[in-house]
Amino acid sequence: MSLPVSPAAPLAATPQRVPAPGAAPATPFPPAGGRDHPPSDTATGTATDAGWEQGPAVPLFLPVVDLGTGGAVAVEVITEGASSAGPGMGTTVNGLLAAAREEALLPLVLPISAAAVAGGPAGLAPLHEAMRVSNRRPREVILVIEGDTAYVQRTALLSGIEGLRAMGYLIAFGAIGTAPLPLDLLADASPYMIALSPGMVARGPRDPRHGALAESLVRLARGVGAHVLAPGLRDEAQLAAVRGWGIRLAQGPLLAPSGWRPSHGYNRVHVPLPVPEAAPSTASLGPRVQELLLPAVTLPAESTAEEVVAVLSAEPSITSVILVDEYQRPQGSIDRSRFLLFMAGAYGHALHAKKPAGRLADAAKIVAKTTPVIAAMQVAGRDNARVYDDLVVVDEVGRCLGVVRVGDLLRHAADLQSQQDR
Repeated sequence: MSLPVSPAAPLAATPQRVPAPGAAPATPFPPAGGRDHPPSDTATGTATDAGWEQGPAVPLFLPVVDLGTGGAVAVEVITEGASSAGPGMGTTVNGLLAAAREEALLPLVLPISAAAVAGGPAGLAPLHEAMRVSNRRPREVILVIEGDTAYVQRTALLSGIEGLRAMGYLIAFGAIGTAPLPLDLLADASPYMIALSPGMVARGPRDPRHGALAESLVRLARGVGAHVLAPGLRDEAQLAAVRGWGIRLAQGPLLAPSGWRPSHGYNRVHVPLPVPEAAPSTASLGPRVQELLLPAVTLPAESTAEEVVAVLSAEPSITSVILVDEYQRPQGSIDRSRFLLFMAGAYGHALHAKKPAGRLADAAKIVAKTTPVIAAMQVAGRDNARVYDDLVVVDEVGRCLGVVRVGDLLRHAADLQSQQDR
């Protein structure tokens, strides 16, 4: 998979210190360049002259996995604890030092607060010093901007991002989907990567609304030229959903145990194979009728024939009137042509005008909103005398949502047939 690389820093292809078994993964991240010199003692947390305070004893290392190859292409470092690096820089600096102690060779993914980025070069000085201490190059580090961007000035934030990018750092945004981040900021900042919110990854497979949101964010990322990372994968259902959204980079307990460390030398992890889709045994049944839905003209079930005539006379395009009860459940369907013939016949108005319209109504042809076009056409054809009556679409509890005209069903069925013949 060929992905963009920051033009500010050309790549230097250097072999990994511990080769991964099997074929080398096609990494979308810039390779970790060779060190100018071996890590010094200051990289082990003893650089007291630099003013760094050592991070937690057991930092968390999360490999970023290419789902296509199973290769670990980067490492996210999560640390806690205080640091003398200044506001918003503690986790970034501690992560750098923890990776140096671990002798991690892969590119790093580190958090950094939006306030620190917007604070200007002076506030970022601890980051650059930690990079020097840990013998890291900017092109080997992806800085994930986190925090509420509403509390920082956009101009200052974009200026800070451009400054970091000019030095060679790769910029990313985290918790997309739930973070208080204006989406147009992604277009202005042109990040290298965006990381979805773990909550969205968790809820997307079982909630179609969150799944649709995730898919839209993936399309947005592609539009701005950014890669997408899906964090927090815990089961194969989430993995299948992430693959379906078109995401290739992921991390989580499903892919690597909590004790995974880059110093172990295992740069490939087990990725469950996608479940093959069963070959369709029948032809496509077309879109659901919900996609062809038109508003229904409804009247109470006790309405008189005269009231129905008034509705039909007011708008010539009305093809049917649906009689509903107090819960909006269809009780009968009045076809325009047949009803007006009854009323226009000899003594028709005198016989029916003041009486309930339900006497002239037919049983509604009801279909669920999830019914496909082909199945809906079968419902329409069950009564030869009423082939062209509108179908009444109902929801899960039987309430009328609207109507579907048979002409629309025929048009979509013809389009479907032409697609299958190609």
